[in-house]
Amino acid sequence: MAKLFFTVALLLSLSNISIQQDLPGAASFVVPTAFPTLVFSSYYVRPAPTVEPQPALYDPVLNITYPLNLTDPKTIPSASNDPIYYPEAIASLTNATSEAVVKAALAEIKSIISDNGGLSSNCSKCVAALSVGKLVAQMAPSYIPNALVSLCQSTGFASNTSCVTSYATGNFGAIWTQILALADVTGLDGRYICNSLSGTFCPAPTLTALNTTTLFPKPKPANYSSPKASGKRVKVLHLSDFHLDPRYEVASEANCTSGLCCRYSKSASTSQAVFPAPLYGAFKCDTPYYLGLAALQSIASLTGTGNGTSDAAWTIYTGDLVSHDPENEMSRDYVEYTETSIYGMFKSYLKGPVFPVLGNHDSSPENIDAPHSLPGPLGQQFSWNYHHVSALWQHNNWMSASDAAKAETHYAAYSVKNHYGLRIITLNTDFWYRTNYLNFINITDPDVSGGLHFMINELQAAEDAGERVWIIGHVLSGWDGSNPLLGPTDLFYQIIDRYSPHVIANTFWGHTHEDQVMIYYANNGTVQNSSTALTPGWIGPSVTPLTNLNSGFRMYEVDTGTFEVYDAYTFYSDVNAYSSLDSTGPTYKFEYSTREAYAPQIDWPSSAPLNATFWHKVTEAMETNRSLVEQFNTYQGKSSVKSPNCTSDACAQAKVCYIRSGSAALGKACPQGFASVQSPYTGKNF
Repeated sequence: MAKLFFTVALLLSLSNISIQQDLPGAASFVVPTAFPTLVFSSYYVRPAPTVEPQPALYDPVLNITYPLNLTDPKTIPSASNDPIYYPEAIASLTNATSEAVVKAALAEIKSIISDNGGLSSNCSKCVAALSVGKLVAQMAPSYIPNALVSLCQSTGFASNTSCVTSYATGNFGAIWTQILALADVTGLDGRYICNSLSGTFCPAPTLTALNTTTLFPKPKPANYSSPKASGKRVKVLHLSDFHLDPRYEVASEANCTSGLCCRYSKSASTSQAVFPAPLYGAFKCDTPYYLGLAALQSIASLTGTGNGTSDAAWTIYTGDLVSHDPENEMSRDYVEYTETSIYGMFKSYLKGPVFPVLGNHDSSPENIDAPHSLPGPLGQQFSWNYHHVSALWQHNNWMSASDAAKAETHYAAYSVKNHYGLRIITLNTDFWYRTNYLNFINITDPDVSGGLHFMINELQAAEDAGERVWIIGHVLSGWDGSNPLLGPTDLFYQIIDRYSPHVIANTFWGHTHEDQVMIYYANNGTVQNSSTALTPGWIGPSVTPLTNLNSGFRMYEVDTGTFEVYDAYTFYSDVNAYSSLDSTGPTYKFEYSTREAYAPQIDWPSSAPLNATFWHKVTEAMETNRSLVEQFNTYQGKSSVKSPNCTSDACAQAKVCYIRSGSAALGKACPQGFASVQSPYTGKNF
């Protein structure tokens, strides 16, 4: 009997070992309660069980230590001293004349709005109003922001507070002044501007056909060949959307009704909080230091890449470092502080090189980047940021001095060949983001920044040299079409078509905070099947829980010959449990293997990569297997208890359509209202 018992116990033990061997590392990691204080050299406020730390952060690029009042929850600056950029005036007017011009213009615009101008449609009224505004912006540019605030408030276009947030000088007012002065307001630029202000003003513009006859240096090879797998796999990390909140206030209201929660309030003490903000974060809040470092501490153990610090082959970071602050609390200093802090934390926990991109929040004003083609200093108004991040990347030994110098001049985008022979080409996707309002200047040009032309040249050189390429950006090029603009993503899609699958192995994105994927097809996606599927687009889960998501990250197993993904492992931490933590830190745990989750449903060979054909076959299975859709939906929110169910026919159809949509035009053609799991679905069933 004893021998039998021993045999059974041994078999059970071996069974457990086998289960563990299927994972890349530990099944879970309980974060120590002690804050890893050695990450920062000194502190204004040291970490405590009821207090987030305030490190005295030194910036090695700017050679400064950031002041405490920049991030102290109780002293958040409500204005900045950042430079204001206006277009050059075409006339030199006195103050009295400028004020008279503004007064007359506001009266005329209000007359246009009130139907006294004889215009029948909202669109024609909006364009006419823009034409009046353009003249003022050219003659008296510094008067435009206050005029916009006044017009917004007097017409009830938005709340008084929102009007200030949108149009005050130090927020977006100077940006709108540039747009009015430089855009073709009576053409396509104007229709995009009006539609962005309200869908009731002008209908959404449609895609303009792109002439690709002279787009590429060479035609696509008729008999291209892709490299063979080497059989050697390396582990690659994918982190995204950290959104560090150094202004997080423990015990403040974590369930606020507007804006970013877990922030100090003068009108409500922490004792009045209905849901006190936990030390490690909450569903309506960005990432406190305790949570960000908890995620980084868990990576090595869960991915099997080290002990304490991860020795993954390399890491990609798909953007968004900065918290979701209101615009009046943003500044260059705050952006630079966050960049310095997060990249420094990465350096502490990630041994290999990190290849980052900028996200739409990694700027001030947020979402905004300017093409170098704007006149005078306007084309260089964000060069401070490109200099700062490229210098930090060089300082951390992630990039050579020459590559950093090129990144500085290319909007912090770059093309580098890593130590495994993979070429990594990055994009500043603000130039196709719909709320980068400067994109409304000359919108007929789908590549106003020149970033996509740069990518074409790099891809052509890679094809000529027989290199494999990963493309990395922040704002995804498609999914439901709500984030990017039509023209640039149509151009990008055709670039993918031209250089896939023999050059481009994968693309990677962030921005949505959710676990998603896209497929790019041949012929601009006009025929979508397993034989036309070219390249996948992996959308990485966020570290931040905002909004209603768990915190997570991903690791890929990548072949060093093809640089295709053979498995993708996703890890998460249950944010819903943070309020009950007592004697331990949070737990990060293995969520799922992409291969194990989907390959059995489509009889996918174990020796085949998780490429675009794999993902297309997954969507085919989803069309007939509703449980597979529900599984995908669960993973989309990183197993959050807040995610809505996807049980309707309309939701299932929409998910398949989104996955197959790699451009804004394709995404907009899908059923809407089922794209994000961060709130209840608004789409209607059939």
